[in-house]
Amino acid sequence: MSDPETPEIIEPPIPVVPAQYHTPEREALQTQARTFAAERVLPVADELDKVKGEIPRSLLDEMAALGYFGITVPTEHGGLGLGAFEYCMVAEELARAWMSVGSIIARAQGAGTGVADESRRAELLRRSAEGEWIGAIALSEPDAGSDLAAVSTRAERDGDEFVVTGHKRWTGNAKAADFIQVLVRTEDPAPGERRSAGLATIVVEKERDTFPKGITGTPIDKIGYHGFVTWNLEFDGLRVPVANQLSAGDQGFASTQQWLNIARVHTAARAVGLARAAVEDCILYLQERRQFEHPIGDFQSVRFTLATMAARVEQARAFYQHVAHLIDLGQPCEREAAMVKLLATEMAAEVTGDGIQLHGGNGYTTEHRVERHWRDARLTTIFEGTSEIQKKIISDRLLPRSPLG
Repeated sequence: MSDPETPEIIEPPIPVVPAQYHTPEREALQTQARTFAAERVLPVADELDKVKGEIPRSLLDEMAALGYFGITVPTEHGGLGLGAFEYCMVAEELARAWMSVGSIIARAQGAGTGVADESRRAELLRRSAEGEWIGAIALSEPDAGSDLAAVSTRAERDGDEFVVTGHKRWTGNAKAADFIQVLVRTEDPAPGERRSAGLATIVVEKERDTFPKGITGTPIDKIGYHGFVTWNLEFDGLRVPVANQLSAGDQGFASTQQWLNIARVHTAARAVGLARAAVEDCILYLQERRQFEHPIGDFQSVRFTLATMAARVEQARAFYQHVAHLIDLGQPCEREAAMVKLLATEMAAEVTGDGIQLHGGNGYTTEHRVERHWRDARLTTIFEGTSEIQKKIISDRLLPRSPLG
């Protein structure tokens, strides 16, 4: 019989795969990812995030053994052969513990494998699924972030090689990676052509924990999103085989945009994981923290804040699952991906902020995880396209501008 003075702590509810999307395989994968996140990722995050440490290779190896780097890689290449739904579901569970771990899986999943040579492509897909081909994506530049068509990093053809010169910014995991996928300009657009003409994507293969000759990296000191280092990169005469080109011209730009659609739903899932973490932490804290001879969770204003936080998390999860399902059906989802990225990330920034408020002064310390959730959630409204860019994408598809606009 429990002591009325010290009532039993009620654990937060555990999200499950909704009936309309449920399969035994999805339920097992979700349970596995949740257990791994709680038992293996969370202790590492608690230790290393405070010192801006990197994800240990040993943890990455464990993730590789579970197949998390090849969730969407076909089974014939050693992957799990699953879709965006499972990919985002696992990402939510991992991000609930540490967002960088939910993010690092995006740097595999067959990225950097789309070369022309079939045998080489198969080899890289196998390595990707095994966690031996984990990359970095270099899109943004000092003067080209939201406007990727403004990319100016040059790749000049010299025989069977490109010679790459220019700057890239916000390249996470660049030094630790096995490859860097770089958006470059091979030529200027002709008069009347779209600005994306002349763009290409190339893959720079490299050794882990080093930069090859022709690349200099400078770390960017961030307030959050620890777990891997984010870099400014300078390319000065880097030589890359022409065979490492993935796509070019409008095709290259379109493939980048398609990748961003999935990345935006993945970001929504990570945002849900962070907001959910804040809700779950608050459920426990509001029972443990006492003021005026009561747990502060007894006070109505606090309860109502928690209720709204939880409802918004559930809403965002349902939305990202719907969009991931549409992607798996092969439907074009640029508008929907922008919508869910916008709503889920703004929700996460606000809900994690509410979590700090419910923790009071304790929330403004590193003694509780909620400040980490907020720091990471705040970034989700910025990367993979800012909230303002998502609004532009949505509005341009709902209400195209007139020719004179």
